[in-house]
Amino acid sequence: MEYFENSWLGCGLPEDRLPEVPYPSINAHAPLELLKMCPAYSKTPLIKFEHSDRELWIKVESDRMGTGSFKALGASYVIARMALEKNATELPTSLAGETFVTASAGNHGLSVAAGARLFGASSVIFLPNTVPEHFAKRLRSKGARVVRKGDDYETGMTAACKAANDRNWTLLSDSSWPGYFEIPKLLMEGYLAMASEIVETLPERPSHILLQAGVGGMAAACAAFFRNAWGSEPKIVVVEPQAAPALMESARAGHPRAASGPISNMGRLDCKEPSYIALKGLARDADGFAAISDEQASGILPALAKMGLHTTESGGAGVAAYAAMKPEKGSRILCIVSEGGDI
Repeated sequence: MEYFENSWLGCGLPEDRLPEVPYPSINAHAPLELLKMCPAYSKTPLIKFEHSDRELWIKVESDRMGTGSFKALGASYVIARMALEKNATELPTSLAGETFVTASAGNHGLSVAAGARLFGASSVIFLPNTVPEHFAKRLRSKGARVVRKGDDYETGMTAACKAANDRNWTLLSDSSWPGYFEIPKLLMEGYLAMASEIVETLPERPSHILLQAGVGGMAAACAAFFRNAWGSEPKIVVVEPQAAPALMESARAGHPRAASGPISNMGRLDCKEPSYIALKGLARDADGFAAISDEQASGILPALAKMGLHTTESGGAGVAAYAAMKPEKGSRILCIVSEGGDI
């Protein structure tokens, strides 16, 4: 495992490095109020394990609102907000005629598809060829049109942007870049429902928090919320694949920087370019960045299964980094198992 200590902690990158890029929201009230209207919403478990004289707390997102991951809180939240603003009295058809398009390695696409269908809209998901066909079938079962494009997330995102431009569709990405901030910031705000549940449930603030990241949306949203709730004490570490350490390399360089590497078995984290909003937040809020190998990610799965947690290499990446770091005895560690094992 490679570890990079963040020299920007507390102050963030100079303003001229990410001009006009907003910081992540810390307004958990907005998504929680909206979720109260959803019959599928309930808090996910936060489970305590004793491990080698350490407290290990794991937030389990494998059954979040029936979708299998925390991503259910993101795109669907954005779409629900749009539906309420357009026609709050006829919600099931309030977005009829609208089409949402995105690229996804899996879970984000499910959230887009589920949210679109709920409010009468259509969805188109650009999916890498590396994603198994059974997942494409899950997307289609939610009403999405699936388009296979390339072998990586970035190729699909380029195609999704073009389709949105050419057809006047709404691009709903979980990443952000110059000129595209409003929707991804709102999407990241949806993830704060999970962070708020953690803060409300955990009896004491943790000493270490490990947050896995692809483009960085979930990690940055949670880190901003945790810093606001718990201050500077928890050591927050962002975990990426060694094949795609875009946030680590960007923090090291002091500006957004694409990573290069082979395809990783951490498919949902295998993103070679960072979200600008996520980078801005994490440069301020993360103590460090860890890059783990595919072997470390797969190696933690049997131990998680013995704990009753069935997930993927992406879902267990934070726990894999904890196992590699071995914080001092007496530590209280918080990790998130971000998806179920049937992805």
